[in-house]
Amino acid sequence: MQTMNPSSFPKLPILFKPFLLSLFLSLFFLAFLASHSYSPLLRLRTALQTHTIPPSRAGNGGASLRIRPGYSSYNAYIERQLNKTLNPKLRKIWTTRDWDRKIWVFARFFQSLKQRNLIFNYSKALSIGARVGQEVAAMKLVGVSDSVGIDLVPCPPLVMKGDFHAQPFENQTFDFEFEFSNVFDHALYPWKFVGEIERTLKHGGVCVLHVAVLRRADKYSANDLYSVQPLVELFKESELLEVSKVDAFGLDTEVVFRKKKKKIENS
Repeated sequence: MQTMNPSSFPKLPILFKPFLLSLFLSLFFLAFLASHSYSPLLRLRTALQTHTIPPSRAGNGGASLRIRPGYSSYNAYIERQLNKTLNPKLRKIWTTRDWDRKIWVFARFFQSLKQRNLIFNYSKALSIGARVGQEVAAMKLVGVSDSVGIDLVPCPPLVMKGDFHAQPFENQTFDFEFEFSNVFDHALYPWKFVGEIERTLKHGGVCVLHVAVLRRADKYSANDLYSVQPLVELFKESELLEVSKVDAFGLDTEVVFRKKKKKIENS
């Protein structure tokens, strides 16, 4: 009877070592993903995490909202903003090459807001910092006909002259206010910017902000925002509805607020 040489048998431990190591790493990776998967509530909580900021004037010099230095006066700030708004090359781009492209992108965003019951055809809507009016044209395109924009430089008939630090409207004028085109970071006084929104917004009205949190803004910006928490603290008369990621011409975060409804006092 022929005998087998034990050395000819496969050495199972050696053969199985790579397999077992691969299996272990796969199971570990799956467990890691399961333990770190974000629920919608956790995503919102993560977006709100930030350092403490001064309570008296939310974000003024704080870790999550920094006001850029260098303006000797408010007139100096306005002059710098006008350098961008009146730039003939930019205005030509905004009214030609960018016109149709931006209108269709904005219209898609507004249509999404309509589907989420945040804006309606009957809404009286304001676009803040509307430049030449692409956002206003987009709102009209999706059926929100009672729409207007404000900017330091008017562009009739879509955009009227107005400073977002002191809106030229009566209290509780609008059902919907929108800051879309990289504007919040241009506010020298964010608390005034938000205060004017809440003043001119009707009770129950909606404000949608598109802001840059994950990237730094341009050279004309007056502040830098590092989380959405300063916005939550600035909107003292409103409740936070949504925080979500967007890809909107360099802006990465959409924040939605609703102005609290007026309490009815018992007679």
